[in-house]
Order: sequence, then structure tokens, then C-alpha cells
Amino acid sequence: MLMYLSNKPYPAYKDSGVEWLGKVPEHWKVRRLKNWLGINRRVLPEDTDPEYTFQYVDIGSVSTGRLTETPKRLRFGNTPSRARRIVAHGDTIVSTVRTYLKAVWYADNLQEPLIASTGFAVLTPDKNTLPKFVSYICESNPFTDLVTSESVGIAYPAIAETRLGTFSVCIPPLPEQAAIARFLDHTTQRVQHHIHAKQKLIKLLEEQKQVITHQAVTGQINVQTGQPYPAYKNSGVEWLGDVPEHWEMRRNGWLFSERSETGYGSLPILEVSLHKGVGIRDMEAGERKQQMSERDRYKRAKKRDIAYNTMRMWQGAVGVVPADGLVSPAYVVLKPIDRIESDYYGHLFRTDAYKRVVKNYSRGIVSDRDRLYWDEFKRIMSVVPPTGEQTAITRFLGHTNHRISKHHTAVKREIDLLHEYRTRLIADVVTGKLDVREAAAHLPESAPPALAATCQDGTELADPGQNPYP
Repeated sequence: MLMYLSNKPYPAYKDSGVEWLGKVPEHWKVRRLKNWLGINRRVLPEDTDPEYTFQYVDIGSVSTGRLTETPKRLRFGNTPSRARRIVAHGDTIVSTVRTYLKAVWYADNLQEPLIASTGFAVLTPDKNTLPKFVSYICESNPFTDLVTSESVGIAYPAIAETRLGTFSVCIPPLPEQAAIARFLDHTTQRVQHHIHAKQKLIKLLEEQKQVITHQAVTGQINVQTGQPYPAYKNSGVEWLGDVPEHWEMRRNGWLFSERSETGYGSLPILEVSLHKGVGIRDMEAGERKQQMSERDRYKRAKKRDIAYNTMRMWQGAVGVVPADGLVSPAYVVLKPIDRIESDYYGHLFRTDAYKRVVKNYSRGIVSDRDRLYWDEFKRIMSVVPPTGEQTAITRFLGHTNHRISKHHTAVKREIDLLHEYRTRLIADVVTGKLDVREAAAHLPESAPPALAATCQDGTELADPGQNPYP
């Protein structure tokens, strides 16, 4: 991101007289929003035809600089009373309720006007103002922080349209607005190329982790050699296919018994996460008081047991218990028999293939509320490698997953840094801390290419498709 470093401050500055702006370029003007832009100029009248349809944007569907959900097509006769603000091409919408969300979005390339919630202020630029420049000001961190700090209310902070209109901003001449918008368009697009490449890499790393886990726990690969086993047999289970010849198949009822013990109220509360397995629950004071009164109903789970959430087992809400504790009555606690390595089955139960099997055995009124109780779980067939191989597979996956997690963390940190860079750059450019006029004049016409993902130290991340086996 050397483009940021190559830009210098303007040659001369003046005091803006506005605390959040500080010093601004000498030739820029300082004006209040209401004197520079139109605010909420157009609204849907109450006598609109009830059959009139439109696309609607609510507070929850907007983040800083982007839509998080596709606008919904609604009919006026069925819409909430807050669906009234008309948004046209070139407008910028700024949330005036729940302002901590920093929901700001530039309406570009609209095929038809949108209708936004009255929880937004719709800013409409005049002919001597570049619409995209307005959006960058409103998206900048100093501006959104100002909106948040001036909001009233704790649980549902909001700012009045009239108060928003009194905010002062610094405005460069129109040609300079165009140069700033062009520079930021180009640079933020380049940043987004970096972010997109790294997000794709994270997805590939997650897919690699799933593939390696599936190959290891189902015996497709011998983790000690990195090669298939010498001989296989038909498992008799459709989802599993062939397994190593010396591995066994057993119903879960032969591998585990159900632990249903209550009355251990002094133990910590445990919870099952889709992503992290079983862990000790960190509770707020009020929640802790409520849980204390219910502890006698909670089930004991002992270290090395396996616990799962009956309603979310099919999504992977299962894991090995790290320490003695209590789980919700809605959980099932599995006590392994002597020759069972809990961590091996913790990996097996979280594979995509096993989750599909669990889904078929789960029961409920609607599919997304299906539950897997002990009576169904114990009927499911599972593979049983020799105990020594279970241990070897567990160790291998622990090492491999640690390596993948390190890559994942490095890429995630890179994404965070890129977001921080983008935020800082927009703020410095729209408030005149950096002069980008020369840089904008020398930008290429074509879009910047996507760049390879790298670690923080600049080295290229390992290919997620490389062979992980010894």
C-alpha cells in the first residue's frame, strides 16, 4: 500500500473552527450539512396506491459502505409506517437510529428509486457537489464517530435530523472532489481485491481441514504413512463406503452409554459451540443468578465425555468435554467405553458426512428444529479403528489443524489490517490530511488486478492443496 505513503499533506492549512475537523486545507470551505445538501427531501405520501410496489431498505440491511441484505420487494398496503424515505441514484443514506451500527450506504446504479426506513437520513447532493464525495465523507470514521457521540439514548441511541444537519464538514472545489473520489474508488477497490483473495483463501483452508479430517477418520488415508491402507472392505454403510479391512463397524449404543446424572450444582456450566466444541460458559452476573436456581436440573458431564446439543447436533454442535461440568437438560452426554478415544469421535461427529447422517436420524415438527435424542443416536453406525490408530489419528489431526489454524489466523489478521487501512485512508483523504490530486491524475484507467494472499511477514501462504501427510 505504498500509494498511501507517497501522498503528502497540502501546502497550507487553516483552522476549521470545528473540533472534529481540526486544521483543513486553506482553500477548502467549511459548511453545515443542511446548507450543503438536501436532507430527506422526498417521502412517499400517505395516499400512495396500496398496490404500489417498491424495494425497501431497513436499518438491519446496511453496514458501513455496503448492503448486507438484498432490498425486499414490498407492497405499499402491507408496509410498515417507517417505509417512507425515497432514495434516488446518487443519494447517501445515514442511519439516525442505532447509530452505533454506523450504517452508511451510497445508492449507485439504481434501476428504480428505493424506499428506505425513516431510521435513515437521505442526503441528496446539489448539482455543484459530487455525490460519491458525499458518501466518502459520511462513511469516514470521524464522521460516523461524531454521529454516534451526538446520539441520545442508551439501548436505542438516535440522532435527530435537525441535529445531523448542524454538523460541519470541509468541502474542496468540485474538481478536487472528483480527484478524491477517483483516488478512493481506485484504492479501496484495490484493497477489496486483497480482502477478497484472502477470504477465498480462508474458505479453502476450511475446506482443506474438512477434507483431511474426513480422510483420516474414515480410513481413506493412513495418517502414519500418508498412503491408503493395504486392504479395504465394504462397511455396509452407504455414507461411509469402504473402510480398512481391520476396522470394525458398531452402532453407537455399543460405543457409548448415556450419562444422565443430576445434583452436582457446584460444577461450572458448560456449553457446546458449533465452531469450538465444548467449553466453560462465561456468564454475566444476572444470567449466573438465573442459572444457579436451575443447576439441580443440569446434567453432569465428566472430562473426556462427549456432549451434544440435541437440536443442533446435525449442524456440528458436539465436542469433547474438557473438564467436569454441567450441561443443559437439552444436551445428551455420552460416556465412552474403555477402548474409545473421545477426541477421535469428536472429529468424526463433526465431519460433513456424519452431520448428514445425524440429520436423517433427527426428528422434529419442522426441519430446522430437528432433535437427535439418545434413542436415535445409539442406532447410528460408526466406524471403530483399533485404539492405537484412534490415538494416532487424533494426534495427526491436532497437529494438522494447528497448522491450518495458524494460517487462518495470519490471513484473518491481514484482513483486519486491510480494513483498518481502508478506514484510515478514507478519513485522512476526506478531511484533507493527505493531498491525493497528483496521485489521482496518474491513476490507470483499468481496474487494479487481484493480488496473491500473503502472510504478515510478506511470504506467500502455503497452498491449501498441498499434501499434509508425512
